[in-house]
Amino acid sequence: MAKNPSTISYGEAWDRNGAMILPEKEENLLPIWEYSKTNHFRENLRQLNQKLSISEATFQRINFDIDYWQKVASEKYPNGLPKPYSDDPTQWLFHGHPVKAENALQVAVARLLGYRWPAESDEEMELSDEARELIKQVNELELPVDEDGIVCIPPVYSELPAAERLRQLLQQAWGDVWNNNVLAELLEQAGSKKNNLEDWLRDEFFANHCKVFKNRPFIWHIWDGRKDGFSALVNYHQLDKENLKKLIYTYLGDWIRRCESKLKAGESGADGLLSAALKLKEKLELILEGESPYDIFVRWKKLDEQPIGWDPDLNDGVRLNIRPFVEAGVLRSRFNVKWGIDRGKNPAGSPWGEVRDNDLHLRLEEKRKAKEK
Repeated sequence: MAKNPSTISYGEAWDRNGAMILPEKEENLLPIWEYSKTNHFRENLRQLNQKLSISEATFQRINFDIDYWQKVASEKYPNGLPKPYSDDPTQWLFHGHPVKAENALQVAVARLLGYRWPAESDEEMELSDEARELIKQVNELELPVDEDGIVCIPPVYSELPAAERLRQLLQQAWGDVWNNNVLAELLEQAGSKKNNLEDWLRDEFFANHCKVFKNRPFIWHIWDGRKDGFSALVNYHQLDKENLKKLIYTYLGDWIRRCESKLKAGESGADGLLSAALKLKEKLELILEGESPYDIFVRWKKLDEQPIGWDPDLNDGVRLNIRPFVEAGVLRSRFNVKWGIDRGKNPAGSPWGEVRDNDLHLRLEEKRKAKEK
């Protein structure tokens, strides 16, 4: 539809929003593939069928100069179609090496917090030799990884600040070629006007993360609203109930105790730091408890299947599970997410009615009663 993009298929199931072109002879695959990527192919397609949704039968009627495109394909692919490779971290086959990545700082932060890309663990995935080599290299580097997926931006709980830990990872990944010029290039690549990692992490990382990963953030920047206050980066895939408790009572708890000590010592501004931290603690506890409006609602699950408190199912998707944190206003910056009404209707008998409304809130009491039944 629309621009009619083309891609190589591995033979998965598809619906009628796509058309599968199967060459009668295998040697014709590459010339057909090259032709299908051109505007000439699309112009011919539209001459035959002007409808928004083009019928499958239209494709086999397109004019095709096999000799010409065979020559083009032979020159471009003398050794056959190359195996998949991508430096884009939004792609499932990305190799995970920050040095080669299109968004190197984002990849480095994700690795620091324990995130890994599917290609790094799936040995059966079809990848190019270069991709396999990069996966091997990044594993051999043994880059520093935070075990619980929680890295605080200020130094908290005897841990180094996030910027210093990120700098160590970058130095190890780049090796002998690492210098201040490389850092400046990485910040520029991230579209940053900052000149150091501390400011970038504190002020720009999360907005950039949401932009790069299409408003589906998996590294969350949780803060108390003050640039000089408590901030932590968390790996959402590891943020279960126990790790949220650890964030509240271990990391934030340590920060609060330090603020209390500063207040007792009469340090200027300590009362504001302590107040902001205590308010963040209160909000995170509300998320942990999960009472409306800090609950997770999954439209396709029954009442007795809904999570009680902070107990996310990763398969439900980050845009549903992040809702309590957005409602509480504890994320560093806003991003494009809303829980409105989807097109279509719920299946007959849905407990949520006919309308596909994703913005419902459920009380803990009614969920508990449903589970007891």
